[in-house]
Parts: sequence; structure tokens; C-alpha cells
Amino acid sequence: MQVKKIGVLGAGHLGKIHIKCILESDRFDLLGFYDPNPAICAEVEEKFGIKRFNSADELIEACQMVDIVTPTVSHFENAARALKRSRHVFIEKPLTTTLSEARQLIELAREANVKVQVGHVERFNPAFIAANPFLENPMFIETHRLAQFNPRGTDVPVILDLMIHDIDIVLHVVRSPIKKISASGVSVVSETPDIANARVEFNNGCVANLTASRISMKNMRKTRFFQKDGYISVDFLTKETEIIRMKAAENTNDPFAMIIDLGHGRGQKQILVEKPEIQPINAIKTELETFQASIAENTQPVVTIEDGYRSLELAYQIMDKIDINARVLG
Repeated sequence: MQVKKIGVLGAGHLGKIHIKCILESDRFDLLGFYDPNPAICAEVEEKFGIKRFNSADELIEACQMVDIVTPTVSHFENAARALKRSRHVFIEKPLTTTLSEARQLIELAREANVKVQVGHVERFNPAFIAANPFLENPMFIETHRLAQFNPRGTDVPVILDLMIHDIDIVLHVVRSPIKKISASGVSVVSETPDIANARVEFNNGCVANLTASRISMKNMRKTRFFQKDGYISVDFLTKETEIIRMKAAENTNDPFAMIIDLGHGRGQKQILVEKPEIQPINAIKTELETFQASIAENTQPVVTIEDGYRSLELAYQIMDKIDINARVLG
């Protein structure tokens, strides 16, 4: 089924990037866009030369699939409109503002029998794609997502703005129920936490330690996965992956081989360092194209609406823990 007619709702900073990616792909027929801001509309019409729809409803009616890149507060309204018209929906993260809204969208998607993909773009980061084959039951995960201050995004807590990227990655990698959550956060320049840390313990024994800040002096998006005989480092910002593995030391004449003695007659291990080749892909373009492919081939989207819900649910559990700690300390 060749479903290619797409429209974009929201043409702000990220919306323009989506429009550019769609225009560069041969998988889509971009019918146009809608944004309530006249200045943004004029800019997009001039830059891309595409049709401006007069309303969200008019765009939804014309398209087979809708790409929702509006502020989070309007995700539910726009997605619900599209799903009620049985349109396939790509919706940026976070899925919705509330868990209740997310549950309603899941029900609407089931009733409409259409595909929905959530824009957790780090799943398509080439550094993470390169690391995926090496991830085998990690037992400790440490993430740091630090950003220099930017007023855009401060209308929501840093957990929904930044940490939710890493929440999705952790939940994707660790296939185990959550056992315990601990968290703390501080509001520095806005009314909601600007820096936060969460410790998530899983039933299988894995522990994830997540840190996010939007008031850092430097940008960092790095995750480290520790597992038996292995350590995987993924730099989402520089798009670099490093794999460090240990194996039983073999007879080698290589003077540069890294050998460690485990002591007490436990033998020796050789340390192997590998930097897998990173494919030069555009993550946003790739996630949109895989969404179209899931529709055409009738397969499950890479990031399902249920995935989006689970990430949002854990984000709110973390924020609840921060609120509880703040009340106790206050």
C-alpha cells in the first residue's frame, strides 16, 4: 500500500527540519503544512515553496499521514483529530502532556486501525544503531544529557524536555519491569526542574542512572552501558561509539595487546577496543522513512505509541519523586 501523501502540522524550529527532510526523501508526497503563526507561514512558504493550509482540519482531510511537530500542549488535540479521520500519525516526543491523554490516543489508534510512531529520534542516531548489536543484557547504564541554556523548551521540566530521550533508550534496551525509582531535581532559572537525576532499578538487577541538565556550560549527550565482559559508550552528540570487551587471553606475540591479570590463579583477560563504523544517516529523515515503510509494509513502527506511553509514564514517575523530595525538604 503506497501511502505517501503527508502533511506537517507545526512549522517552528523542528517543524522546518521535518519539512526539509520530507522534501529530500522520495518516500513522500508533501502536500503542505499548517501553522497558526502568520509570520512562520510566510517564512516557510518563501523558503520551501509548499502549500499553506488554512487549518489543521483542512490539512488532515487532504493527507494520508500527518506529521505532528507542534508544541506538546497541542499534541493530543491534533493527534485525536487525525486519528478520528483514520489518518496515520507521526507525533513528536513527548507523546502528550498527560498520561490520560496518551491512553486516549492509544485507544483511538486501535479503533482507527492505523499506524502511530513517536519521535524518539535517538533510536535512529547512527551511534546507537552501531552499538545495538553489542548490547547484551547491560546491568548498569549511566546517561548524561547536558545542554547550554536555551529559553525554548523551558515551559516543561527538564525530564520531559531532555531526559525523556534517555528514558526511551533505557526502556528499549532493558526488557524488565521497574522495581524502584529514586530522583531529585532543582529549579534554577525556570519554574520547573532545570537539572535532575534519576536512579531506576529493574527487576532483573539492572540499574540506570540518568542525569539531565539544561543549564550546563557545555553540551553532552552520552550513555555508557556496562555488561558482563563488556562496556559500550555511545556519544549521541558526536555520533561516536566505542566497544570495550574482555576475553580469555590467548597466546599472542602482539606487544601492544592489553592483558590484565585477574589474580589468585584466575587467569588473564585480554582487553579489546573496537570503534564500529558509523553510517552517515540523517536520524530525523530515517525515522520518518521507517514510519512510511511500516505503513506500506503493514509492520509495527520502530517506536510505537505504547513505547511513547511507557517513556511518558516513567518521566511522570520521576517527576513525582522529585515533587515528593521537594515537599519533604521544604
